[in-house]
Amino acid sequence: YYQPEAYIPRTDTYIEKDSSVNEQIDRMRHAATRALIERDDVIIVASVSCIYGIGSVETYTVMTFSLKRGDHVEQRRLMADLVALQYRRNDVNFVRGSFRVRGDTIELWPAHLEDRAWRISLFGDEVESLTEFDPLTGVKTDEFSLVKVYANSHYVTPKPTLKQAIRGIKEEMKQRLVELHGAGRLLEAQRLEQRTLFDLEMIEATGSCAGIENYSRYLTGRKPGEPPPTLFEYLPDNALVFVDESHVTIPQIGGMFRGDYKRKSTLAEYGFRLPSCMDNRPLRFEEWDAMRPQSIYVSATPAAWELEQTGGVFAEQVIRPTGLVDPPVLIRPASTQVDDLIDETRKVVAQGYRILVTTLTKRMA
Repeated sequence: YYQPEAYIPRTDTYIEKDSSVNEQIDRMRHAATRALIERDDVIIVASVSCIYGIGSVETYTVMTFSLKRGDHVEQRRLMADLVALQYRRNDVNFVRGSFRVRGDTIELWPAHLEDRAWRISLFGDEVESLTEFDPLTGVKTDEFSLVKVYANSHYVTPKPTLKQAIRGIKEEMKQRLVELHGAGRLLEAQRLEQRTLFDLEMIEATGSCAGIENYSRYLTGRKPGEPPPTLFEYLPDNALVFVDESHVTIPQIGGMFRGDYKRKSTLAEYGFRLPSCMDNRPLRFEEWDAMRPQSIYVSATPAAWELEQTGGVFAEQVIRPTGLVDPPVLIRPASTQVDDLIDETRKVVAQGYRILVTTLTKRMA
C-alpha cells in the first residue's frame, strides 16, 4: 500500500506520505538486484513501477563487504559496518534486515533471505566460521567459506557522498528561501526551512530520513533533469524485456511521469519540498525507450506504436497448452432455453459430471 505525499491548495489539505511495505515484495526486490549483479541466469517479473527510482547501481555495488573464514575483523568494527548498511541491531526481535549479538557471535538476517540467516562466529578478532541457519528453529542448514553482505536499503549512501549531498541541499534551500521571501511568501519559506533543516539533522545523525528519496538528485550525484537510477540500470546489455499486454502497459509509462510531475510541482510551489524533489520521478517515455534493451511486445491487440517499432512485422502465436480443441458451439432457440438447459443438465449430472452455466442478467440467474 502506498499513499504518496501530496498537497491540495484548493482546500489547503496536506496528505502525508503513508506506506505499508509488503515484506515479501521488499525481500524479492533485494534478491532481484543482488542476483542481477552476481549472476547471468536471472528472470525478474516487474510491474510498471520498475520505471521509478530505486537507488544508484554504482552506490549499491560499492556499499557491500565480504567476510571470509580466517579474516581478522574487530567485532565493534563489524557491527559499525552493518549499521552503515542500515541493518538494525535488535537482540530481542530478530527479523529480516536486523542483527543480534551473543557473546562472540553475530547473527545477521540479510535483506534478500526469507527463512535463513547467517551466524558469524568470531574467536577474538578472527572469523572462525560462517554458517547458515533457520531463524525459527536455530538449526544449522549450511556452512560457507565466504559471504557477501549487501545493504538493507537501495538508498544507502557512503559518508563522503552524504556530506556532499548535505552541502548541495543547504545551498538549494538558501536560494529557494530568497525566492520565497522576495515574493512575500513567508509561510511557505518558514515551512520549507523547518522541514528541510529537520531532514538534514536526521540525515547527519542516522544517514537517512523520512522521504529521503526526495533528495535523490544529490544522493546519486545526478544533474538537474537527468533520468533517475531505475531497475533498467541494473540490467546487463544482453538482457531481454518482455512487455506483457503492451497496448495497455506502454501508454501507462508516459502517464506515470505526467501524474508524478503535477503532484511534485505543487509540493515544491507551496514550500513542502525543494524543487529538486521533481528529479525523484519515474522515467519519461523517451528515456525508457532509449534505455530499454532488446524488447518483445506481447499483445493480442498491438497498438500503432508497437507495430511501428517492428515495421509492421509480428509473430502470431496461438498456444493451447492442453492441446484441446475448441468445443462445438450449438445455437438453440431462446424460447425454450430454460427447459432445454434443465434437460441437458440432468443428462450431464446423471453421468457424474458437473456443468457451468453463464447467464446475461441477474434475473435470468
